[in-house]
This record gives sequence, C-alpha cells and structure tokens, in this order.
Amino acid sequence: MDSKNNNNYHEQQNIGNIQKMRDVLDTLPSFCRQFFRGITEYTSARTRLAYAYDIRTFFEYLRDKNSYCAKMEITQFPISILEKITREDIEEYMEYLSYYEKDGKIYTNDERGKKRKLASLRSFYNYFFESELIEKNPAVLVPLPKLHEKEIVRLDTDEVAILLDQAEDGTGLSKTQKKFHQVTKTRDVAMLTLLLGTGIRVSECVGLDIEDVDFKNNGIKIRRKGGYEAIVYFGDEVEEALQNYLEQRNHIIPQSGHEHALFLSMQNRRMSVRAVENMVKKYSSTVTSLKKITPHKLRSTYGTSLYRETGDIYLVADVLGHKDVNTTKKHYAALEDERRRSAADKVRLREKRNETDEENKAQT
Repeated sequence: MDSKNNNNYHEQQNIGNIQKMRDVLDTLPSFCRQFFRGITEYTSARTRLAYAYDIRTFFEYLRDKNSYCAKMEITQFPISILEKITREDIEEYMEYLSYYEKDGKIYTNDERGKKRKLASLRSFYNYFFESELIEKNPAVLVPLPKLHEKEIVRLDTDEVAILLDQAEDGTGLSKTQKKFHQVTKTRDVAMLTLLLGTGIRVSECVGLDIEDVDFKNNGIKIRRKGGYEAIVYFGDEVEEALQNYLEQRNHIIPQSGHEHALFLSMQNRRMSVRAVENMVKKYSSTVTSLKKITPHKLRSTYGTSLYRETGDIYLVADVLGHKDVNTTKKHYAALEDERRRSAADKVRLREKRNETDEENKAQT
C-alpha cells in the first residue's frame, strides 16, 4: 500500500499543502524561503500556502506593472527590491486587485480579498523589517480595507425541516438525480443532520473517521483549524441519522486508503469538500430561491439556534471552535442586539401602581 494512504485525512491534506508550497517557492525569489521557515512554528501548512499564493500575486504584479522590476525574472528579485517599493506602489497594487487577468482568466477581489492579501504582505514585510534585513516597511503605511459586515444567511426552522425532507424523499430532484438519490439518501441525510446538529465545518465533517464517532457519549472527535483536536457532542436526531448511515456504511468495501473514512462517495472514496458543497446545493435549490445555501450557512444556522436557545455567546464560540469570542460576537451581532433590546423592560425601578390605588389617593 502507498505510504501516503497510511496517513489519515488531515495528514494527507497537510502533506499535499507542503508539496504545493514547495512548487510555489520555486517560482518566488530565494529570500522568500527565509520568511516561510521563520513562520513555520506558529502557522499551518495551509496558512503558509495561502501566504505564498498572495505574495506571488504581488511579485507578478511588480514584474508586469513596475518598470524597474520588469527587467528581472521574479526568481532573481533581490531582497533590496522590497525597499524600492513605495506606499504608492502598494496602493496601486490594491487597486489592481479589484480586477485583473492572468493566463486568460479574470480575477476579482472584494474588500475581504484585498484585506487578506494586504495582511499577507504586511506579515511578509514585518518579518524582514523586524529581522533588520530591510530598513523601510511601506506595507504598514497602507491601511487595511474597511469591511462592511454582511448579513448572516441562515435557514429558518421550517426551511431546515424542508431541507432534511428533501434529502429523505428526493422531492424536486431530476430523474437522473433521483436514480443516484436512492443510493446516497441515507448518507446525505446523515451528513446534513450532522452539519445542522453540531455546526462543524465541512472540512471537519469530511475528515471524520469511523473511529471518531463515540455513541456511548454521543460525541465526535474532530480536527479544528490550527490542527488541535476537540470533542463535539450531538443529540438524538444526529445519533439516529448516523446509526442509520453506519448500517449501510458497514456493508461498503472502501477503496484502498479510504478504509477509515466515515463518509464515502459513490466511488467508495472519502467524500471531498467540493462534493459536500454540491450535495447541499442540490437539495437547497428547491428549498429557497432567496438564499444561497452552502455548508457554511448550515453552520451559521446551528450557531444562531444555539445562541437563541442558550443566550450564551461563550458557549457558542466554544462549540463552533472560535478561538476569539469577538469573532462570534461579530457574526451574531444582530442577535446580540435583539437580546439587549429585550432587556429594556426586564428590570423595573418602581412597581407600577394600579388604577384603584390612584383613584383612592385622589379621593382622599
């Protein structure tokens, strides 16, 4: 058996990201390797790969748009080139990110995309500036784009019920989809129920192994962003859906290397994130025409329901795996405001006197 297949899902993902990272590094200036070695201890391979893509976009822009940099190949850029870049150059780069073409493909970035790319560039510059390898840090002079908060899209209670019913009976599916539905409906119901009943991320869901499910304590062991493990507990509805699926799963012979995967595709391989996204899209398309439902929206639906039931924002943050409760507060700000408004009439400073008391006082 291939040694790669001996690794679990998360280890395979990590290895894949490391390999991609090495390929990207071959297209960057040699001094970039020092930066990525320097941040290895406190970043994941996935984060470093995202940084590498962002930084490569910046260098490609310099090569194509900056007259000085156009004289060299990107791999030949010296570290001194960082100090030749001005604040204005970076501001022009940010404007360029709004719309550009590369290899015949059009790319766009909204304020969130621009913010992430500038944050990557700031970290890159800060590393060399704090290491005293450059004397100027123009990236820090460019303010991060201000984000306009988006309304959280979530399913209403009746929409959740309709979505699960759709997965069970296949109403609204095409003839071709209904053929596959007979094979996948038990798995699909289990995945949707798990996502809606625990709020886990889609990457955490597809990464589950059979051994990660503990029916004795009704919990699942997941790998959070950042690589740490956590136990998330589920209720009776999730338990029933998982038990039903496992009865079917135990009769499937997985492909080599996928023996431990909990959720299998029709090819008997571990489900991919894209496959789950397509599955959610298939069922949700007939539930609501006004909301674009993704696996992350199912996570938001769970977070909303949990907060409304408990009123405990710290519990919601913990269960969703947010390291900073302010992240949770930002996402559920509207609900926080609802609760603050409800507090207006909860405390009385003086008991309201009834009309009879008022009349008796007037007569005396």
